[in-house]
Amino acid sequence: MLIHLETQADLDDAIQKLVAQDRRLRPILELTGMPAIRQREPGFAGLAAIICGQQLSTASAAAIWGRVSQAFDPFHHDAIRKARADRLGRLGLSAAKIKTLKHIARELAEERLNLDVLANEEADAAHNTLTALPGIGPWTADVYLLFCLGHGDAWPAGDLAVQEAVKTGLGLKERPTPKQMAPLAEPWRPLRGAAAHLWWAYYRVLRKREGVIASTA
Repeated sequence: MLIHLETQADLDDAIQKLVAQDRRLRPILELTGMPAIRQREPGFAGLAAIICGQQLSTASAAAIWGRVSQAFDPFHHDAIRKARADRLGRLGLSAAKIKTLKHIARELAEERLNLDVLANEEADAAHNTLTALPGIGPWTADVYLLFCLGHGDAWPAGDLAVQEAVKTGLGLKERPTPKQMAPLAEPWRPLRGAAAHLWWAYYRVLRKREGVIASTA
């Protein structure tokens, strides 16, 4: 059963179902309060923004995406497909990211790829479709599915914040690897995306506590 997280009410309902089926999550929710839904623009623009921000600080990613999106307004895959690589490079994009964006733009133009239909595919199948594209790693795929398409079962197993939160919240001795995160999330299907929202919220609580401890030490 596919579930979409398109509104705050959708997320609220999904979180309540999660804590009802897994009691370990109830104390997590009591600490975090209901997480706020996080949404990004879907389609090529949304995926391109995530790609632009890969392995960069939030500030750097925002600056580069600001230049790219302003240079191509309206932002469309045909514009990127036809753009000169040196022009894209002057906007701050690396050669690898230019190659990735141009490949996706060609796939879209030739209708071999439809990003929107991924919202209605099973999470693992949609994830595999995206990661088969050059330059799209697991984290980028899962962030697109979850935040751009509102896929309720997308599970960002490689996200370090989620891993740290799961480690503390479930009382694990070590931070789980992406491979170990998969079986840990099985009890939360088909709402692993909602669980990710909860774990991100819990991570922010943990970081805030660390800040308080550090500031008073």
